[in-house]
Amino acid sequence: MLATANNSLIAGRTTIFSPEGRLYQIEYAMEAISHAGTVLGVLAKDGVVLAAEKKVTGKLLDLTGAKEGGYGGSGEKIFLLNSNVIGGVAGLTADANSLINHARTIAQRHLLTYNEDIPVEILTERLCDMKQGYTQFGGLRPFGVSLLYAGYDPQYEFQLYHSDPSGNYSGWKATCIGANNGTAQSLLKQEYKDDIEVKDAIGLVLRVMSKTMDSTTLGSEKLEFAVLTLDPETKKPKAKIYRPSEIDALLQSEGLKKEDEEMKP
Repeated sequence: MLATANNSLIAGRTTIFSPEGRLYQIEYAMEAISHAGTVLGVLAKDGVVLAAEKKVTGKLLDLTGAKEGGYGGSGEKIFLLNSNVIGGVAGLTADANSLINHARTIAQRHLLTYNEDIPVEILTERLCDMKQGYTQFGGLRPFGVSLLYAGYDPQYEFQLYHSDPSGNYSGWKATCIGANNGTAQSLLKQEYKDDIEVKDAIGLVLRVMSKTMDSTTLGSEKLEFAVLTLDPETKKPKAKIYRPSEIDALLQSEGLKKEDEEMKP
């Protein structure tokens, strides 16, 4: 019986290396992410800006929670991981929800143990350890999602990290994941400056999103937006995930508000 069980376990394994030493499952996951909604992050001197393209849209979709309840956002692309960290996800939403919940648990355990917010890189590393584990055991598949982490800690201040399904992570000044990430990276290379401030980073992010989103419209129904800054009074990180009305006002102020074709008479 034991031999039969072992044989069936081996037959169910999906962790297969190519002759070049690559994992096919990771390649497939990365390909799925390249078709997901764009998520873009920019690191500024005084904060971090995140923006994401929503794919799940429709006139019958109930967005009451995003407009009135919670902390803002639709719960599809941008999440509050801790008081000092915001996460943006591209890929399979179900996988993302699982990782987001795990990240929040890690952050709360650290807060309970050390009575301080978890450093951004430690949270990223812990989540990547879990993601990497799913690439090396038979019968499991990797998480089909990449994440951007926008965070702050007193030692290294504002930071922006990116992690992929393999468990690799890296720090960035500005980066993009999801669809059209190549175009977005090219635009960011041209326009990003090391001494950029949040107010200018917001304009840069919105301009890049307007050129890379697969849509003729640019409004709150297609966009999520978040900013992490320091509270001027408490000197503690303050995360703000914008509500739909705030996103529309922001686009209007930047001169990027596009009229929805369906709303024209």
